[in-house]
Amino acid sequence: MHIASVGVSKVGFLFSLVLCGLLLLLIPAFQPTARQVDLPQPRPQVKYSAFTLQNNTGLPTLSDSAGDRERTTGLNISSEEINGTIDTELFGNDDYKETYSEKNSEALSIPEGQGRPGPGSRDLLELKDIFIAVKTTRKYHKSRLELLIQTWISQAKEQTYLFSDGEDKELQTRTGANIINTNCSAAHTRQALCCKMSVEYDKFIESQKKWFCHVDDDNYVILPSLLQLLSSYHHSQDVYLGRPSLDHPIEAAERVKSNGLVSVKFWFATGGAGFCISRGLALKMSPWASLGNFISTAEKIRLPDDCTIGYIIEALLEVMLIHTHLFHSHLENLQKLPTNSVLEQVTLSYGGYENRRNVVKIVGGFSLVEDPTRFKTVHCLLYPDTDWCPKPKSHNGK
Repeated sequence: MHIASVGVSKVGFLFSLVLCGLLLLLIPAFQPTARQVDLPQPRPQVKYSAFTLQNNTGLPTLSDSAGDRERTTGLNISSEEINGTIDTELFGNDDYKETYSEKNSEALSIPEGQGRPGPGSRDLLELKDIFIAVKTTRKYHKSRLELLIQTWISQAKEQTYLFSDGEDKELQTRTGANIINTNCSAAHTRQALCCKMSVEYDKFIESQKKWFCHVDDDNYVILPSLLQLLSSYHHSQDVYLGRPSLDHPIEAAERVKSNGLVSVKFWFATGGAGFCISRGLALKMSPWASLGNFISTAEKIRLPDDCTIGYIIEALLEVMLIHTHLFHSHLENLQKLPTNSVLEQVTLSYGGYENRRNVVKIVGGFSLVEDPTRFKTVHCLLYPDTDWCPKPKSHNGK
């Protein structure tokens, strides 16, 4: 009897072990499914193949670099399809010639959908939300600035800031323009240009405005077009808009702490045609751009101001330039711009002393002799009620 009870106990013990094992195996099946964690997605590889964004003109040309600027070592500029060569200002041992191609309009692009605003992301934008910085120098106050103040700046006087290298109380008092003395050198060097851009950036951040747009003192800004373009995006997005000066990214030698050099490639928007940056993106640039850091960043790659902007945004922040044909510098062939599209552009320019005939083709109340830049003609077509614009003759000839 005792032996039988011991056998039953052993069987019960073994049965209990088997039951526990089964329970352990079945427990995971009764657990709720774990929520999948959102993992960071890899950055998509972008292939540049054709201009896509904001190209309303169908213009088959590329702009060249910002006018009258130096370039410095660190750039690797080469193209097998060069349609012309333009000499820029020369600086010591850092000289180079900049190239451009008018037949490579298919060479630059952002794939369809890249960089476009998402649904509901557009800005309710007003002109007062835009900070327009004009880079100039004291020697051009009379020959260039007065024309801008008389024309487009008169429509955006409170939003436009003129960054120069000297005081001009007489012009400021007479016109009411916002002239800011940057205390930078008047020399046209990389260091002087970057000094002014550094002040522009800091003043924009202080302004609390939504958009930063930089132009040169030979640009006409078509304000309705600028407002329409920027309204397609939201200022909190990472947006960098402009026109490249080359048909390929530039390559720079980045100086690292160990005194070595690292090659880096990136696109940049030429300052001679103008560019715009959203506030959201500008704030992210702060470690490399604010409070004088812009100058040291430029020295790290030994490039001018507009190239340094592209380096910070594309190479460091990995935000792509949105290429657009709506910005124009004087180094492209402006006469190829279709006449019926001139007033739809964002910026225009005009040829300098060496090429005075390089202006947009547009007919208005002024002759080419009276208005060699065509800026007055453009202005009067946009704002016909301006007091100095020619008034159309009535049908009876009076």
